[in-house]
Amino acid sequence: MIKNKRQAKYISPSILSADFTNMKKDLLSCERGGANFIHMDVMDGHFVPNISFGVPVIRSLRAASALPFDTHLMIENPEQYAEAFIDAGSNYLTFHVEASQNPKSLLQFIRSKGAKAGLSLRPSTHLKELIPYLREVDLILVMTVEPGFGGQEFMESQLGKIQELHTLREKHELEFFISVDGGINLQTGRLAVDAGADCLVAGSFVFKNNAVSALQELRNLPL
Repeated sequence: MIKNKRQAKYISPSILSADFTNMKKDLLSCERGGANFIHMDVMDGHFVPNISFGVPVIRSLRAASALPFDTHLMIENPEQYAEAFIDAGSNYLTFHVEASQNPKSLLQFIRSKGAKAGLSLRPSTHLKELIPYLREVDLILVMTVEPGFGGQEFMESQLGKIQELHTLREKHELEFFISVDGGINLQTGRLAVDAGADCLVAGSFVFKNNAVSALQELRNLPL
């Protein structure tokens, strides 16, 4: 385990856990709490066994927040929909290495459209699947739960991936940041940051509590 006691550089609350009857209020709470991004979980019912929301929701929320939208595509055929999600207001667009036929081409396409490009992987997918693309990405999203549902428990078995990514980035002087999503609270956030994570994605911990206070606590994790 990396010994330095660091703090998270970025916090990205997952709007999937917010109050869908009053999304503007929750987005404003995220701004007041010092969030860096808003995390958008897009699920199609095929790549993962759940359905969330799509382009129209992101487009409508875009006018309600000045924060960058960090959109996580948990969908099949991300190539088919990438441009629409960027046009709707996604500043970062992350897709799964398991879902794309040509990840390098899609990463380059996303960047050509003016968005930042990210890659993610399921907990069961070996990190070696991402290695060929580390110079093409702006972020790597490490899933510490099985993608598809909020409120799951953090999988400590994934901390090794975070550590290895951190080491690779330092060794090869790469520019991507490491984001961690799944079961994040003050205790697991501390584990993720100590392993090398830069960004914490948190849903239930933020929106099932006072969002402003929860975000500030994540920003200042106990040492």
